[in-house]
Amino acid sequence: MTGYWPHFYLLVLVAVIWLLELRYYKLIHHIEEHILITIIASIMLVSFGQVIARYGFNTGWSAALEFNTIMFSWLILFGMSYGIKTNLHLGVDIVLRALPKRLEKVFSLFGALCVILYGMLLLDSVWLRGLGFDVSGGALEYWSKFYKFGIGVDELRYPVWAQDLFGMQNRVHKWLVLLALPIGLALLVLRGTQAFVDIATGKRAALISAHEAEDLVKENKNILAD
Repeated sequence: MTGYWPHFYLLVLVAVIWLLELRYYKLIHHIEEHILITIIASIMLVSFGQVIARYGFNTGWSAALEFNTIMFSWLILFGMSYGIKTNLHLGVDIVLRALPKRLEKVFSLFGALCVILYGMLLLDSVWLRGLGFDVSGGALEYWSKFYKFGIGVDELRYPVWAQDLFGMQNRVHKWLVLLALPIGLALLVLRGTQAFVDIATGKRAALISAHEAEDLVKENKNILAD
């Protein structure tokens, strides 16, 4: 897969997710949540299983550390866009809150724009050539190289039955492991764009959530009285 085909497929994927969200928001939201829950649960299960296997039976899974490292990177890459979508990222907004409302909105929009540019830059920096910068590379190019050469990871292996049935190589393809990198960054750009639009239209104040304690107090101030 060379040229701009990875860009096209990624664009189609993001467009499909966006269109499905417009029609089935709750379903897509639950799927996204369950993916993150599955990743966290798999890390916990493998870690717990390793402790039991090592100290109880003097054995273990040689690929456990690599598996957990991969899953943790997936959690970060998918979680950062989910955090923007659900306004879970924490931050300090004491300066923003001290500004006039209109100026606060301008800086919040600037923050969302920085997220978009950051995701685009890491995804593929080729677009910077149009601005006069001599740069190349990014997550898509990095992923494409491993897809082209079919290199495997260090420890993870395909099941023996799968190797025999489909004639697969021994080690898990590294491009499969790295697939979370371009998808995660593409989702970051999507969520950043959605946040930019929401801030511009007044649906949310900023990217970060810095006043959850204050909001909880307001929501529950009459509980004791009741």
